[in-house]
Amino acid sequence: MATVSGGVIGSGAHRGATEDALFDGNMVLFQPRRGDGYRTNVDALLLAGFAASSGALQPAAARPERSVTRPCARVAFDLGCGVGAVGLALLRLDAAKRVVLVEIGEAAIALAKRNLEANRWDDRGEVAHGDVLDVARRRQGEADLVVCNPPYVAPGRGRVRSSEVQARTGQLGRFVAAARQAAGRRARVCFVYPAPELAALLAGLAAEGLYGKRARFVHATRDAPARIVLIEARAGRAGGLVVAPPLVERDRGGYTPELQSFLRP
Repeated sequence: MATVSGGVIGSGAHRGATEDALFDGNMVLFQPRRGDGYRTNVDALLLAGFAASSGALQPAAARPERSVTRPCARVAFDLGCGVGAVGLALLRLDAAKRVVLVEIGEAAIALAKRNLEANRWDDRGEVAHGDVLDVARRRQGEADLVVCNPPYVAPGRGRVRSSEVQARTGQLGRFVAAARQAAGRRARVCFVYPAPELAALLAGLAAEGLYGKRARFVHATRDAPARIVLIEARAGRAGGLVVAPPLVERDRGGYTPELQSFLRP
């Protein structure tokens, strides 16, 4: 799993957490120190960029043309938000007017609230404390956009650091069901998931009446197999999946121009 580096996320200590900067310093992110909890990686930012646009990833400083811009969501739900990186990025990219950050971990909740305040977006966001499915059922149909970077490891499978167990392990089906509950009529649901597990993701979405309409594969290098897949789904009928050109993260010179322009606008 790739992590954001090279100055895109810095590392200043601040009361048990690091005060980091995304989008070339234009967005503050407080998150656990290394070894103390799950830290944001590039997957979260790729998900936000994918949800914000129907075309290539675009930095906020260079708005995409109307032909590829997605409508600004009235309310976006970030399920299992952690410290809120995806939801905050949606605000930064003008992809949502308001975000609801859904999280069960108390330490992450405290940092998510802090991040809303630090970026002066506390009037445009809220943190909903609880299990994602429980929260979604209470607030059924409120979202125009749902984003989710779910745990990639099912309980009892794989090795996960003890400090990251809550963030990295969980049942995919519970997050998909929560997305379906939170999604209003004609809402878009966007997930990021390991590419080798695409079949499981599509099957899980279909079981809830959600069908893939747009996909993009992300490759670490041009010759490497796809690392993750970004999927946009909607309720309705199956079919009509559009697979966008792949996104390559690195070339011999480091980040590719597309990824670099997004991370460092």
